[in-house]
Amino acid sequence: MMWNSAAIRADFPILDREINGHPLVYLDSANTSQKPREVVEAVEAHYLRHNANVARAMHTLGAEATAAFEGARVKVAEFVHARSSDEIIFTKNASEALNLAAYTLGRRLKPGDEVVISVMEHHSNLVPWQLACQASGATLRWFDITDDGRLDLEAAQRDGLINERTKVVSVAWVSNVLGTINPIRQIADWAHSVGAIMVADGSQGVPQRATDVTALGVDLLAFTGHKLCGPTGIGVLWGHYDLLEQLPPFLGGGEMIEVVRMEGSTYAPPPHRFEAGTPPIAQAVGLGAAIDYLNRIGMDALAAHETEITAHMLDGLGALDGVHILGPAEAVDRGGAVSFVVDGVHPHDLMQLLDSRGVAVRGGHHCAAPLHKRLAVQSSSRASGYLYTTPEEVDALVEAVAWGYDFFNSRARRSL
Repeated sequence: MMWNSAAIRADFPILDREINGHPLVYLDSANTSQKPREVVEAVEAHYLRHNANVARAMHTLGAEATAAFEGARVKVAEFVHARSSDEIIFTKNASEALNLAAYTLGRRLKPGDEVVISVMEHHSNLVPWQLACQASGATLRWFDITDDGRLDLEAAQRDGLINERTKVVSVAWVSNVLGTINPIRQIADWAHSVGAIMVADGSQGVPQRATDVTALGVDLLAFTGHKLCGPTGIGVLWGHYDLLEQLPPFLGGGEMIEVVRMEGSTYAPPPHRFEAGTPPIAQAVGLGAAIDYLNRIGMDALAAHETEITAHMLDGLGALDGVHILGPAEAVDRGGAVSFVVDGVHPHDLMQLLDSRGVAVRGGHHCAAPLHKRLAVQSSSRASGYLYTTPEEVDALVEAVAWGYDFFNSRARRSL
């Protein structure tokens, strides 16, 4: 299809805003994406016309809410090519999905076992595994990275990182800092060869590219709704049903049970075993609407656009004096997050200065402090586009970063 940026941008009313008299240039989509009008309207319609709790209420509104909630589960299953909607667990975000994985799989761990992650993980795919290892006595190990920001598979092979003691491997599909697309299928095959479970954090991958859980080769995949045009407050954990059946509950409460007695309880089958209490109903409806929207756009077309925008950003920022890009410098096997360091400028200062010109980026360690330590930088700036981002907005970013570099460094020279 012919990519129609103007038509797509018209679906996102927030992009018409001005910030400090400048058109909004929103380049923080790796943090959260903007929402098309139809997603907002779907959530509004649910609350105004169909609001009720699911499963429990046997009246008309309850039946409508349940149908919409479970219908969203079906849409998510089809979006990631799951075998059944029963393999889709709704959580409040990707962090909860990864905590669910770490807690339930962690119940199997014992001293001498090993869990493997990578140094590029978001804290959400690091801290839960630290907790699981601390509770069980297992050992946490990790992939290092090469100088160009890719997993050091050669060193991992040499050091026997994944071995007969490995019980879980959990790695980001796409790095939220470096943009690196990791070879998840290759790692999954390696993990499975020693009998380990493979978990992937898909938070940056699922919004950007067509997803097939079978092709990825993973056992569990976590992602979030708010990065793929859906509402905040909803995440997803997909898992092979035969694995989910083996896992214990994560939270206790209503709807996750079969029979409750004072002496003990039995638990519902997946996915409801893992969805205690009132779930994110309206959020699921919004996520279903977001998936409908992205399906109409086409995920392959979206991925191609993302690659073009990222290449333009890498070229523009890479040509500037004093700017150093973290991670792969070419848009090959790369996602849309572009992190960079500017000589003489703290990322928080640059973020505020760019905001004064309407350019929204993120500054900090992006919930990946160990990765920044590995890169020997305290923090970085990050720009990230999405389906609504235009080349002109990237040009505005590059111009603003060049201006920020000159502003801070000329001021520093004047103070000497």
